[in-house]
Amino acid sequence: MTKGVDPAKVPYRTLYTGARMPAIGIGTFGSDKYSAEQVSNAVYGAVENGYRLIDCASVYQNEKEIGAVLGRLFDNKVVKREELFITGKVWNDMHGEGEVIASCKQSLADLGLSYLDLYFVHWPFPNYHAPGCDGDSRNPDSKPFSTEEFMSVWRQCEQLLEEGLVRHIGMSNMTIPKLEAVLPFCKVQPAAIEMELHPGFQQPELFAYALEHRIVPIGYCPIGSPSRPERDRTSEDVADTQISEILEIAQAHQLHPAVVCLKWAVQRGQVPIPFSVKEPQYISNLKCTTEDPLTKEEMEKIRLADKNCRLVKGQVFLWPGAESWEDLWDLDGTITK
Repeated sequence: MTKGVDPAKVPYRTLYTGARMPAIGIGTFGSDKYSAEQVSNAVYGAVENGYRLIDCASVYQNEKEIGAVLGRLFDNKVVKREELFITGKVWNDMHGEGEVIASCKQSLADLGLSYLDLYFVHWPFPNYHAPGCDGDSRNPDSKPFSTEEFMSVWRQCEQLLEEGLVRHIGMSNMTIPKLEAVLPFCKVQPAAIEMELHPGFQQPELFAYALEHRIVPIGYCPIGSPSRPERDRTSEDVADTQISEILEIAQAHQLHPAVVCLKWAVQRGQVPIPFSVKEPQYISNLKCTTEDPLTKEEMEKIRLADKNCRLVKGQVFLWPGAESWEDLWDLDGTITK
């Protein structure tokens, strides 16, 4: 491995079960900009160069291609299955009775796996939109969050665990009020939570809540997602790689600003899952977590640079009668109905 990174040097997180997962992974959401073949080729290169965490989801429309790549990696003895930590997610249109089970089994078939290390409820409601839709799209059947409906989905996730199809289960795009509503009813607690996390949107309250409950925070959009779909862009958005404090630290370390964002994420305690199809980028993203750490002063400078700027607003999931994307995120501390 001349260009890549020794996986043993990559930091890791310990889940409440005692299982370990790498402290950085490669994301696979690129379906709005890159082909499934490009994404899956990047997965092959990433694993070849030391990545051991792969974040997948059925809605990304590339699990079959990634499965073919995983098969090649195993056949070529680049890596063994047990050396990888692979996640999956049930999409919003598969929340009905038995559908979570069916969705997971389909993902396993597409990925060519017998189990997933971690399986997420992608969004906490069944509000569906077609992949690639624009920001004004709305589904008239969408509805607000329901504890009862969410728990019917979670019970199926618990069943997946009992059947050995997954090793851990997790939640995604949750808020503290939603977690408070569902955690008391969970027979199995979530091992991890996926949430938007980057220097411009640090979610300190939710981040602390997760850690207090032994839930590992996994951060998507860790460098501000410059490749995110147009529907998720607004004129008020702040680009993390243009935040003055990030630029200053990048200059001091002679690094790209995106790399500073990833160093901050890993040192803070979350698991970033940056996406890139370019080999120099994904190698750099992994390597940066093993050397030249940020100082305490630099970490504090970034903490104070938080802009509270959510990039993935989720407005396509709004239900009839909802006023704005903010209704999805319970900003006043109560679940919006």
